[in-house]
Amino acid sequence: MTSPRILITGNLGYVGPGVVRQLRQAYPDAELIGYDLGLFAHCLTSTGRLAECSLDRQVYGDVRLMPASLLVGVHVVVHLAAISNDPMGTAYEEVTMAINHEASVNLARLAKGHGVRSFVFASSCSVYGLGGEESKTEESFLQPLTAYARSKAATERALAVLADDKFRVTCLRFATACGWSERLRLDLVLNDFVASAVASGEINILSDGTPWRPLIHVCDMARAVLWAVERATPLGGPFLSLNVGSDAWNYRVRELAEAVAEHLPGTRVQISPHAPADRRSYRVDFGLFRQLAPAHQPLFTLADTIAELSSKLAEMNFHDPDFRSSRLMRLRALATLRENDELAEDLTWRPLPPSRSLRETTPAVGPVLA
Repeated sequence: MTSPRILITGNLGYVGPGVVRQLRQAYPDAELIGYDLGLFAHCLTSTGRLAECSLDRQVYGDVRLMPASLLVGVHVVVHLAAISNDPMGTAYEEVTMAINHEASVNLARLAKGHGVRSFVFASSCSVYGLGGEESKTEESFLQPLTAYARSKAATERALAVLADDKFRVTCLRFATACGWSERLRLDLVLNDFVASAVASGEINILSDGTPWRPLIHVCDMARAVLWAVERATPLGGPFLSLNVGSDAWNYRVRELAEAVAEHLPGTRVQISPHAPADRRSYRVDFGLFRQLAPAHQPLFTLADTIAELSSKLAEMNFHDPDFRSSRLMRLRALATLRENDELAEDLTWRPLPPSRSLRETTPAVGPVLA
């Protein structure tokens, strides 16, 4: 592809900015189109240049109501839009299936019907669910335990049916995201631990600390998306589900907390002896990703990521021990929009109230001079 037209859904979230920058760097002459409902567009944690400045167009809309006209002439769809974690999936289970599964499959059908050649779907290693000690490969049995994980697994199955030689589908089963983004999330395990250590000098693990989690830096996720965009059909076939991460990034939760404490001396790590067991535990084998994408392997290490997060939080003058009640937690951001009556129960925007006239809204400050 020399100058492709690429549609990126969900670009105004945590992962999107890095993906936009990666694609613009790789394709300086491409037409990049962002499509996002804008639920988290305001959750900025950076004062630098917005990634959206690298787009040719930013369209605001609901992926459940995707306009077919937006797909005319598009070569590649990078589909990031989703209800993106377990707490939100639990709170909005029906909406999660509607957005993550039904809308995703509908988008893929529309894309195929409009001649899109490549469809890149942001999936998740959470589809493995109750994984035990054995490292999971792409052939392992899926045991999704949450609405979020079930929605990803169901979408992968539906996309497999649509894929063919003219419509290449790549499902990237990402490890748990972490690292700095201009729309930072602190509802991710490593990000939460670093924020806790910076804000209060203490990390409280809400499990026994033994569950396995594979991790990947958000910038390395963007590099994997670029690989998927460029993937030739013979490399993996018309349909490919691929674990994306690094074997070196398989950690137990308590090991993540200990690594943060090592970087930030004086941090206390507390494990609750009475916390219920977390059934979500999975080690993942990333051997196929190494084989197929040797030039796009993760570059960030755990130490790099902890240092980056702690440094960036310090630059923000971050010191809020109550950050779990802030908009840096995606579920809290949604709750605030709902409390302000800006967002409906199905996570659609409510109509804006009729505007009042300038005379009605401007307080009197003295006589008006003719």
